[in-house]
Amino acid sequence: MRVLGLMSGTSADGVDAVLASFSGPPQRPRWRLLESASAPYPDALRRRLIAAGQGEALTAADLLELGEALTEAQAAAARACDPTGSAQLVGCHGQTLWHRPPSSGRRGASWQLLQGPLLAQLLGAPVVFDFRSADLALGGQGAPLVPAADDALLPAIGGWRALLNLGGIANLTLLPPAAGPDRQAQVLGWDCGPANTLLDLTVQHFSQGRLNFDADGRWARRGRVHEAVVQRWLEEPYFQQAPPKSTGRELFGRLDLERRLGDLGQPLDAADALATLTAFTAAVVANDLRRAPAVLELLVAGGGARNGLLMEELRRRCRGLQVRPLAELGIGASEREPLAFALLAWWHQQGHPGSLPSVTGAPEAALLGVCAWPPTQRPRSCRSTTATIRNAFSPLFIR
Repeated sequence: MRVLGLMSGTSADGVDAVLASFSGPPQRPRWRLLESASAPYPDALRRRLIAAGQGEALTAADLLELGEALTEAQAAAARACDPTGSAQLVGCHGQTLWHRPPSSGRRGASWQLLQGPLLAQLLGAPVVFDFRSADLALGGQGAPLVPAADDALLPAIGGWRALLNLGGIANLTLLPPAAGPDRQAQVLGWDCGPANTLLDLTVQHFSQGRLNFDADGRWARRGRVHEAVVQRWLEEPYFQQAPPKSTGRELFGRLDLERRLGDLGQPLDAADALATLTAFTAAVVANDLRRAPAVLELLVAGGGARNGLLMEELRRRCRGLQVRPLAELGIGASEREPLAFALLAWWHQQGHPGSLPSVTGAPEAALLGVCAWPPTQRPRSCRSTTATIRNAFSPLFIR
């Protein structure tokens, strides 16, 4: 089956899209990456999304229009990736506005903005969305969700393999080895802490909005790392918390950045701030890996994989560990997460659970997502039968 995956992360810089094919057993599918595309959000939309994610007050009308504009941007990204509309199914994460992890006996909640039925109508295909709610309802974190896809799509090696996503938030997947005493171990994964969220906000702050990110870490390279401050930040409660754990702009956003800039003292040099925050991102990951099973290699994806200085900091702080881009395995830096949500949508259609209790902390695995069909195509659900998909898309169905 051809499935289109759409992902926009905490950085809210745009939509990454892939078109992939899946067949065979759900837990270990045969898959192929067919096409990929990235579509930046228009500047005005990006600013509105980040403001909403920082808690800026919006009217109901504002939120309604924001959701509609966001959905249209997702549709544009889908068309850029799949201009002929060959996808039989679409998996769309939507844009996270707020994430509230479980705490003190209170279940978590997470809001991914998207008008799913509108997207289905615009693309003429069923859309699976709202992937986090089922796990949250069970008491899980609702995040990260990509580790289950990592486990299904990537082969095991002779030791533990780690995958790092450097999006707005840094998160890790740990895959057990193919042989040895840990071969039956569970897949692990969690959100480490901030990555591009704080870095991008810092660039926007010091450039007065003229720049959105530090390309290749060039600005940060001119600065000096305040190592004592980095080590003090690592003592904060979130970084001492054991998994399962997840986070977002609600913890590592504009207010958090203001506090950290204050910690760096005055006079504050922009390059020093960026150098220190870049080092901090790498230090958080290295610290987490020191407390995890010993891994042989760290594969890096996400926008941060294109930041040369950040990659150098990771290699320096993860001594003895091979650090390389996931792209060397044929999955580009911007392809891993949309590929994962394409797989999660296919799993929904197959009736296959998509969450991992060992990652989210829920008591059991859940079938993830809600399915919206175009108004003229109304089966009971995306997974009613494979025959339904075949009949609805008979010219496109691939055995």
